[in-house]
Amino acid sequence: MLEIVTAGGWLMLPILTCSVVAMAIVAERLWSLRTDKVVPTTLVNQARRLLAQDRISDDKLGELKRHSPLGRVLAAGIAHRNQSRESMKNAVEEVGSHVAHELQRFLNALGTIATVTPLLGLLGTVIGMIQVFTRITSAGVGNPTELAGGISQALITTAAGLGVAIPALMMYRYFKGRVEGLIVGMEHESLKLIDSIKPASDARAG
Repeated sequence: MLEIVTAGGWLMLPILTCSVVAMAIVAERLWSLRTDKVVPTTLVNQARRLLAQDRISDDKLGELKRHSPLGRVLAAGIAHRNQSRESMKNAVEEVGSHVAHELQRFLNALGTIATVTPLLGLLGTVIGMIQVFTRITSAGVGNPTELAGGISQALITTAAGLGVAIPALMMYRYFKGRVEGLIVGMEHESLKLIDSIKPASDARAG
């Protein structure tokens, strides 16, 4: 393995660095974007019980915010429970946009890695081919076996770049879809809470 890395030249270093960063991002996002961590299914019912028992306080709201991303969204709605339904929805949407942005943390970096690493690999191959043809120009074709070995070494960086980019792109697409699904789930849960506090019929009547 070390021989392959060495044969690929100095451009293997940024490609390997990208692979390490990509693996770290994937591991972190797999942990952070778990459904039970972002959108706990029992949280709305817990918030409803607190409201029914009239136990909402600043401490309870702070605890709800720290519970999960959904908790932050629900806390924003509860904090505006004495206002109109529209005000509650606006507060929830405002906090929800911030939460959605946080859920996409590091995904741009992962997408950049998926885009850049094949280009780094191609650049390494181009540099290697230039070196091969320079050797041909100065010393002739010489030993075909040696020439083939030089070309194969030049292609190592392309293979390495694609080897990093393909799984990085797959995980990037997966996480984008997962974040969109979690956002939809948070919207659904927050609307359930809003409807329990400010039913749509009350909004139409007002």
